[in-house]
Amino acid sequence: MMKLKYYLLGACLIGCIYSCKEDIDESNLYTFTGETIEDYLSNRSERFSSFNYILSRIGYDKILSAYGTYTCFAPTNEAVAEYLDSLYYDEINVNVPHNGLTAPGIEGLGPDNPKADSLCEDIALFHLLGTKILGVNMGNGMTIKTMLGRDINTSIDPNSGELLISRYSTVTSMDNELENGVLHEIDHVITRSNMLIAGEIESRPELFTIFSQALSLTGLADSLTAISTTDFGKVDNRRNFYTPNKCELGYTIFVESDKTLADKGINNIDDLKAYANKVYGKCADKENGWYDYARNHNIKISTGEDFRNPWNTLSMYLRYHILECRISYNDLVRRCNEVSKVTAVEYYETMLPYTMVKITRNSNKLKLNRWIANNSLTDLVAELGTAAMHTVLFEGIDISGYKDQIAAINGYIHPVTDILIYDEKVPRGALNERIRIDDTALFGEMMSNSFRGITEAQVRALNGGKVGGPDGRHTADYIRIPPGFFKYMTIYNGEDTRFYYFAHTSDSWSNYQWDEFNCMGNYDFAFRLPPVPDGTYELRVGYTAEDPERGMLQFYLGSSSDLSTMKALDIPLDMRHEPVKNANGDPDPVTGWCDWNIMDDKGVESDANMRNLGYMRGPLFYTFNGNPARNHSQDLRRIISRQEFKQGDYWLRCKSVIENPQGEFHLDYIEFCPENVYNNTRYVEDMY
Repeated sequence: MMKLKYYLLGACLIGCIYSCKEDIDESNLYTFTGETIEDYLSNRSERFSSFNYILSRIGYDKILSAYGTYTCFAPTNEAVAEYLDSLYYDEINVNVPHNGLTAPGIEGLGPDNPKADSLCEDIALFHLLGTKILGVNMGNGMTIKTMLGRDINTSIDPNSGELLISRYSTVTSMDNELENGVLHEIDHVITRSNMLIAGEIESRPELFTIFSQALSLTGLADSLTAISTTDFGKVDNRRNFYTPNKCELGYTIFVESDKTLADKGINNIDDLKAYANKVYGKCADKENGWYDYARNHNIKISTGEDFRNPWNTLSMYLRYHILECRISYNDLVRRCNEVSKVTAVEYYETMLPYTMVKITRNSNKLKLNRWIANNSLTDLVAELGTAAMHTVLFEGIDISGYKDQIAAINGYIHPVTDILIYDEKVPRGALNERIRIDDTALFGEMMSNSFRGITEAQVRALNGGKVGGPDGRHTADYIRIPPGFFKYMTIYNGEDTRFYYFAHTSDSWSNYQWDEFNCMGNYDFAFRLPPVPDGTYELRVGYTAEDPERGMLQFYLGSSSDLSTMKALDIPLDMRHEPVKNANGDPDPVTGWCDWNIMDDKGVESDANMRNLGYMRGPLFYTFNGNPARNHSQDLRRIISRQEFKQGDYWLRCKSVIENPQGEFHLDYIEFCPENVYNNTRYVEDMY
């Protein structure tokens, strides 16, 4: 098996992590042949005739011989034969669609097989991308949507240094650049599951017997079945951006193996029932309970045998393990333009009503609910603070690495190394900090459809090579989000509200995690806010001011999307106003912004003045063109509310207050900052 020596191309990117080998195989380096992808396969029929036959059955031999830009992962004849044999002789999963072979090997896809065309399409399109992706880009780990509409994941094998596609397929010849794209040779067919997520767990009794039994007892095994929905009706897409015609759905489950449970004294399903009773039995008690939503609503927690009751402790235990969106390991914590000294964090809502789990990327490992004392506070100026004030109170629970994740047809399974529970140290500890959530993380559908962090080239490929924007100010690779695409968004005025996602992938735009949502037209919409634990918080919205492209809007807050519950927050926000930046440091009269770098106190006094006006600078956490957002006068946070929040439903309405069909509402991120952070008597909120 040939080793991948692409380090010569990407040494600056990857060499600091994976050491180069000295026995360079020059036959495996970057090449350019002048052929199309189809020419490449046909001219090497001794290696690729089987895969080319599969392509020809669905007419893709012609597509890959014509103009376009594609990526092809080409399995060898031996790899195709091995895969087809494994399907033909499979005696367990006889009912899955891709097992309809009439004979072993390529003969099983012969013209006498009525299912051959659909089987060939299933195999072929899972090996093709509608855009060009080189190996050097895949080395750091990517989740890529194939032309089948399902994801593949890339990684580097830490032992061999080889590039892996979805764990098992090794790239043996990389970056063969062709007239219409790039081809990577692989040694195994890229396999994918056609089982639902609970079925995948059940199919591994050597790992997950107890967890699978619990899913069955609670009925969750029968309910985790969502795959997609398609009914969006007519969509106003006057600027010709890519508009999805269906919405992929799914789940992410963090799962304890039987061994992990046994290490904690849980050896069977009865032990797990008893453990769940112990953890959750008194979580809603009026005096000592920590599950605010259940306590506030006088919910009776059941410790009995009614396991299908969502408030039964066993069901609660499982529900805190489940996210209603599908996220691969590589994408659980998105890393983009943050400065090197900070820790990347994401927050996701779980299926346990109105609870969140925190995921931290720490020393390149992912941890659940890691708790650090005084997080988002500091005892220094323009620094994160001394180590003594940031002691680790709970290390967090490790999520097993990329190679241990399991992909189902409607989600991902991530084994964890300890028991995941929603106990008191989550709302009172891990989540008791400034919670900053990127706009895309507010909507699970962004992850389930692999839109979050998608490249502009990939969006263009989904759009048939077209770039949207002929009748607007921008020509760019936006995704037009159809009304009804997001479960937790309501649009009140139909086609007057046009919602877009801009999938930017560099820090040349001043955005947290690079990307942004735009809403154009005389918009009026609302979305549900993430459910924070009980407390008094500042609710902030991060945005970039821009004149004249932005608009002016009024924020409202309600207990549901029903307009009758909405109450206006403060005065309207004019996103067109760009703070004046001058050399002598005079503050902008509207926002109070001024250049903090020229001030002796590093902007501490001016920060307080800005807060009095309802504004904050952008954070030091992320960069814009290599400079922290705090330096950028247009990068602002607006404090839109300071009030008590109860763990539960809150909807934020955004309504344009000026007539401007081309006016933009810009949403980058939101922040919930608890009172003990923004109004701390000992420390101050850090500038990050």
